[in-house]
Amino acid sequence: MALKSTIYKANLQIADMDRHYYAEHALAIACHPSETVQRMMVRVAVFALHADEQLEFGKGISDTEEPDLWQKDLTGAIESWIEVGQPEERRVLKACGRANQVMIYAYSNSASIWWKAIESKLARAKNLQVVQIAATTASELEKLCQRNMQLQVTIQDGEVWMRDAESAVKLEMTILRPAG
Repeated sequence: MALKSTIYKANLQIADMDRHYYAEHALAIACHPSETVQRMMVRVAVFALHADEQLEFGKGISDTEEPDLWQKDLTGAIESWIEVGQPEERRVLKACGRANQVMIYAYSNSASIWWKAIESKLARAKNLQVVQIAATTASELEKLCQRNMQLQVTIQDGEVWMRDAESAVKLEMTILRPAG
């Protein structure tokens, strides 16, 4: 018998002063049995970074044809393709061919090693941005996880904070490859 995804709910209040985006998103997040809670919480943080009415979770880990998050325009064309983790070079190149903009958020201690191994192979992908979220940040995000979450995200001057009623996490990020 196959294991089912665990559903988490998050009420995400976003105040992004850098983009002048202020909204509340009620999210239902499916955590696939092979996905860690840490990875799921990184997906939530990345959603907050790119929050938009058109942004949605893809099937990601359970479907190789969809990203973790994506944003499509009204015609169905993919504007943003967002991956969390360390995708294979072939998957990244395919995404770069399908979307206007591709972003990867790697979050483990081995992210810089992964990036060095594939960086030259992705040199021709002009619409690619790669960001490393500190492994300590990913661990702290995991501590915010509950089945029903009330989270506030504040973004100002490039600084990102995610908090619940008891604690706050500053997202420490390093750009490994800037947007083209």
